[in-house]
Amino acid sequence: MQPAAPVEDAVRPPAPRRRGAIGAWPKSGIGSGVGRSGGGRAGGYQAAHRAAGHRPAAHRRAGRRRALSALGALGALAAALTLACLAPASPAWAADDAAEVTALEVARDEEGLLLNYAVELDLPRAVEDALAKAVPLYFVAEAQVFRDRWYWRDRRVADAVRVWRIVYQPLTSNYRVTFGGLSQSYASRDEALTAISRGTRWKIAEPGQIEEGASHYLEFTYKLDPNLLPRPLQIGVGGQPDWQVSVRRTLRIN
Repeated sequence: MQPAAPVEDAVRPPAPRRRGAIGAWPKSGIGSGVGRSGGGRAGGYQAAHRAAGHRPAAHRRAGRRRALSALGALGALAAALTLACLAPASPAWAADDAAEVTALEVARDEEGLLLNYAVELDLPRAVEDALAKAVPLYFVAEAQVFRDRWYWRDRRVADAVRVWRIVYQPLTSNYRVTFGGLSQSYASRDEALTAISRGTRWKIAEPGQIEEGASHYLEFTYKLDPNLLPRPLQIGVGGQPDWQVSVRRTLRIN
């Protein structure tokens, strides 16, 4: 019988743990130091920031852009709702009540066909309120000349358009009228409306456009054009009868 081995020889030390085995150190983590050039340490730092609620700069910029876009949409909606609230509770005005042609005549000379006109404006309450709130308004005058044709539709031989922009300036309490790149201020609303609703010797056709011996007539239109307002404001006034300010007259040219 051989003698028993010493106790210290019978107990062997545990084998070293292999990478990836149960209980091994993780490949990445805060303070692990595993990986080349500190890669595991950086990954753990980013994970900790995400866990703490921190977002990368790109995500923060995208979030700010979405917030600004939402604020812009809310501003446009607020402007539209403001103009929508300007509609009066009383019955809508008819177009003939808001604008009336008081003078319309044409003259021919060596310059061509000249037009003199005058329109009386009595704006509805909704339009007056918008103007008082510094909303720019656009008025358009259009003169079309047609030649009669018995065998087909009448031929349009000339078309002339004028556009005015009128806006109230609260800082100076004046009304500013812009026409053809030129601007002028008026102390009162009535003076500004008179300036945009009168015209003398407006050349609407060249001499060669009016045929000798043919029959011609003029179609004159004066209107408030909501389609020239900024897009958000058009939503608030679309379809409201008070904003349909328009008048049309026909005149035979001798």
